Amino acid sequence: FDAAVISADGVNIVLDKTAFYATGGGQPNDTGILVRKSDGREFPVIFVGKFDGVISHEIENGEDLKVGDEVTGKVSWDRRYKFMRFHTAMHIVATVFNKETGAITTGNQIAEDKSRVDIKLEAFDRAKIESLVPKINEIIQQGHSVKLSYLSREEAEKQLEAFNFMEIGFDPSIKDVRIVDIQGFNAQACGGTHIANTKEIGQIKIVKMENKGKDNRRIYFELV
Repeated sequence: FDAAVISADGVNIVLDKTAFYATGGGQPNDTGILVRKSDGREFPVIFVGKFDGVISHEIENGEDLKVGDEVTGKVSWDRRYKFMRFHTAMHIVATVFNKETGAITTGNQIAEDKSRVDIKLEAFDRAKIESLVPKINEIIQQGHSVKLSYLSREEAEKQLEAFNFMEIGFDPSIKDVRIVDIQGFNAQACGGTHIANTKEIGQIKIVKMENKGKDNRRIYFELV
């Protein structure tokens, strides 16, 4: 994508627009490079965060990048695509756990090697949890299309069953809600990155389960 630098302090760069994902919602930031158009110089992007509503890019060796410079941003695709696959898988995992056990999702964290989901579940039945993996993988392999859209906050709260099993609600500042619809399966409000079809996920495998206290279970899974 093409953009212009509107703020620069030698380390942190703000662009007039960006395709880099900022850390949030359990998903890590994108990395990549900014290429200055005037001379082709590359500036590595090592962190992206959102501060007071502004997305800031932490740049390695960015002392020479100035306000007004025009750049081309390039996101590290392998990292981004892994997060897209994990994030879409997370929606399916959380939904199956809820439908089969009544578990409420209390948190999640995506990483490149494995991801985790935290659920509120009274009985820590490891065999029951493991038994749900074939069903999750069956849904993934059905090849559901994943579509994105927006609803007003009011309409989203009326329509989406997802809010029945997500413990964390909307930030008061959110007026328009981004909907990730795994068509024919489930729709949820989400600001993360996702693949276009569930088959791109591959399959999941649970690699670890932890008891994190009263009613709180932590489940780690990999993509295979």
